Amino acid sequence: MRRSFIRPRPKQLVSHELRLVLFFFGVTLAMLCSTYLFLAYKQYDFVNEMTEMDGGAADLNRSIATMNTQIAFIEKEAARAEQVATANTVMKESIKNLFDLVPDRIVLSEADLKERSLVLYGITPNKEVYEFMLQAPLRSIFHRTYSSFYPMENGWYRFVSTNFLEDEEVLQ
Repeated sequence: MRRSFIRPRPKQLVSHELRLVLFFFGVTLAMLCSTYLFLAYKQYDFVNEMTEMDGGAADLNRSIATMNTQIAFIEKEAARAEQVATANTVMKESIKNLFDLVPDRIVLSEADLKERSLVLYGITPNKEVYEFMLQAPLRSIFHRTYSSFYPMENGWYRFVSTNFLEDEEVLQ
């Protein structure tokens, strides 16, 4: 074809259309690779975060166990404090009742109050005042009551009164 109406153009190995198609395939392949790399990184990050959370959960479980131990100790101490406060209140009321029980004519010099016994030391004008005004109420409270009298030079008597409560198991 020597005589052509157009000037011959050099032939290209890759045409414009093929270049366009290859460009779009390259962009698509780059997007797929970047998406794969992004998802792989996110998965790696997620696994690391999960490992950290597991470690944090273990730390929280240990601190919860420690707190539960401390709470149990505090509750035990609070119950003990409540028990001591109750015992102190009972003791205070018992001592108040004991001093209300002692008549004006009898003078106490010492009172030894224990859990199951009471020992009173004092002075009384005579044995009858003691027996009717103090020993009778003591006998109604205690199971066993013993009294000893020692005469003084002025005619009064020094006394020692020992009173005991029996154990509940022994009585039943």
